[in-house]
Amino acid sequence: MPDTNLTVARLTGKQKAGIFMLAVGQETAAKVLKYLYEDEIRDLSVAMAGLGLVSAEVVEAICEEFVENFEASEGLVGTYETTEELLLKALPADQVEKIMDEIRGPAGRTMWDKLDNVQETVLANYLRNEYAQTTAVILARLHPAHAARVITLLPEDYATDVMTRILHMQTVQRDVLDSVEATLRSEFIATLGRSNKHDSYELLAEVFNNFDRKTEARLMESMDKINHDDMEKIKALMFTFDDIKRLSHEDLMRVMAQIDRDKLPIALKGASENIRSMFLQCMSKRAGNILLEEIRSLGPVRVKDVDTAQSEIVTAIKNMANAGEIDLSSSDSNDEVIQ
Repeated sequence: MPDTNLTVARLTGKQKAGIFMLAVGQETAAKVLKYLYEDEIRDLSVAMAGLGLVSAEVVEAICEEFVENFEASEGLVGTYETTEELLLKALPADQVEKIMDEIRGPAGRTMWDKLDNVQETVLANYLRNEYAQTTAVILARLHPAHAARVITLLPEDYATDVMTRILHMQTVQRDVLDSVEATLRSEFIATLGRSNKHDSYELLAEVFNNFDRKTEARLMESMDKINHDDMEKIKALMFTFDDIKRLSHEDLMRVMAQIDRDKLPIALKGASENIRSMFLQCMSKRAGNILLEEIRSLGPVRVKDVDTAQSEIVTAIKNMANAGEIDLSSSDSNDEVIQ
């Protein structure tokens, strides 16, 4: 039954929020509700429904409290640092670290929401080291489109095993699901949160890796004029199609076994002779001649199509490097010239 004797001192935070929402009017309140999660809307609705008659004095006090909290000219600034400082005043340091790692991780209210916001290459690299049954349990809880992108990055035999297990999966017991969630939270999301605090040069190197050729050249030139040293550091961290020359013959052979061969002629159409020769050396003479004929038969190819094909191969190389299958570090042998 609604409370007919409300005072400010007795009000909970949800009740205060409910009173404020009623005070601002339906049109403004509706705009605010669009930014809330479903459970928050439910809790707020329950609070409003139970308010009953609220005196004008209480409404005025709530509105004044709201204004007082935000009337400072500088406003309120919430950052990772200010949040961490506040938590350290109330909680042990190790507990604060766990909380902050999860906050810094991908967005999402639940563990599965967070996983849906993890880049598929990162998630695939983690799952490929898990038991197929565990991976099946995890992927079955994700959005189908995201799960599909992850599965395409897994080794074919492993991916087939995972999909078969999903197909025949029985109801997962709550304690098993809780155990999987706990492991993901402690071993994956927390680590991901820490890794998100990466170097700004690494971040921009990845950004440049995803530019098309014209944009990359234009912005590199622009940034180089502003700070040549900064741009050189970024270049050193980038991995482009031309950087394939840094791979050993053995590693390039492993790459050849993983990439989509249909993309290779287009990618090599715009590659240097040295890079093209490196790929040909990983093939038999007959296969190499067929590849060269495919490249010649392509005729004029749009730069955009070449960039896309090369980008897919570079992505595959990075995934293999992240999984420890190949080494991207340069060596003296990579400076040799291929005739």
